[in-house]
Amino acid sequence: MSVSTSEKLKVEVRGHTALVTIDNPGANTWDEESLPALQELVQKLNDDRKIYALVITGQGQKFFSAGADLNLFADGDKARAREMARRFGEAFEALRDFRGVSIAAINGYAMGGGLECALACDIRIAERQAQMALPEAAVGLLPCAGGTQNLAWLVGEGWAKRMILCGDRVDADTALRIGLIEQIVDTGEARGTALMLAAKVARQSPVSVRTIKPLIQGARERGPNGWLPEERERFVDLFDAQDTREGVNAFLEKREPQWQNK
Repeated sequence: MSVSTSEKLKVEVRGHTALVTIDNPGANTWDEESLPALQELVQKLNDDRKIYALVITGQGQKFFSAGADLNLFADGDKARAREMARRFGEAFEALRDFRGVSIAAINGYAMGGGLECALACDIRIAERQAQMALPEAAVGLLPCAGGTQNLAWLVGEGWAKRMILCGDRVDADTALRIGLIEQIVDTGEARGTALMLAAKVARQSPVSVRTIKPLIQGARERGPNGWLPEERERFVDLFDAQDTREGVNAFLEKREPQWQNK
């Protein structure tokens, strides 16, 4: 079964991980075809009980993704701008809400919507030569796919303003220092490193992962005290899952658990 509706998104399943490659020469830009394809792809992966993690990277050695093709906005058509903003938002919000663990393997330039794609992921691994920016204001636009919110959450208001309002482009070392990425690897190693990290996800209960992830992300919406009662309730709810009984008994019996994702 083909899980991608666009040739601009290549999908390979490796064990319990879906490897997604943005393949739109020459800068892996997002467009009217690839954005809804990403949204549909995530929905299909959510329905596949065998998929626990998603790794997304760019084709080639130069670009993770340069974001949107500015030719789409050259004529100032507000209707097209509204439609593209909607498509960017829906695609990256679907990626953000993927029930498993999503990892961005940043193999080069991640600009504009390309960086917003990485920001929608749970974890970001960047190669040493990678460059990251949200340069929309330099052409009279703004990041409209979560960039103003997700970047500020990760790096703080000051660095978000430097990158968005002042146009600062950051390298991998700076990105690691400010919390934009979680790891730096050498050139050519982002995809492999991300896949190895994704393989670790398969050791975790997928039911636990999809229960825990919204609790962690929920801190963006309200303070810890608002989530603590729900954290306890969701702990109890896990006892309805077959995987919870399997995990506990596998530990007691000193064997590897056999997850069913239910």
